Amino acid sequence: MRGVNCRCRMKILDTAELKAVIEALLFAAPGPVRLEQLALAVEAEPDRVKRQLDELEKEYRHMQRGFVLAELADGYQLRTRPEHAEWVRRLHSSRPVRISRAALETLAIVAYRQPVTRADIEYLRGVDSGGVVKSLLDKRLVRIVGKMDAPGRPLLYGTSREFLEFFGLRTLKDLPTLKEFTELTRESESLLLDFEAGIEEEPSPVAPGENGEG
Repeated sequence: MRGVNCRCRMKILDTAELKAVIEALLFAAPGPVRLEQLALAVEAEPDRVKRQLDELEKEYRHMQRGFVLAELADGYQLRTRPEHAEWVRRLHSSRPVRISRAALETLAIVAYRQPVTRADIEYLRGVDSGGVVKSLLDKRLVRIVGKMDAPGRPLLYGTSREFLEFFGLRTLKDLPTLKEFTELTRESESLLLDFEAGIEEEPSPVAPGENGEG
């Protein structure tokens, strides 16, 4: 007897249902979700999904909600508003370690010259940077992207998807100038504390979110 291969499809969602389902998927996702992933999940054309994403972004912005829909790291994510960072930090009741100026300096080198080796970083900084690189790997802001085709096969480092998430960048092409990146304001440093707190706690569905070798 021949078997029957039945592939059931979900119903086609009307506009209101589609928007609600997309919102639910974004809320449940642990990080940014790509347009293609959303379109596949709801079985709809990417252009149709994009229109609903644009509508959600406008709604959240005009209704003064406690979160926004951000396009970053080649995807979409619901994120708490930066101006509410102090209250979010109180909820977590955590005391993250402040990132050092040396770490920011190293992160800038990796971001703008990647892929780089530890020797490249130490040449530019003029000091041993092994501990700083390990710290950035632990924070998931930097990741190992490969090995150089040279004696010893040194590791190559680059920025991670979490790096894009934190700085609100869609891709590396959206990086600010090197001067803007290195001259962080006090507000930016405060946001970095919130990011560090977030990776120490269970990630919140509506909050700023490659692990490397440690």
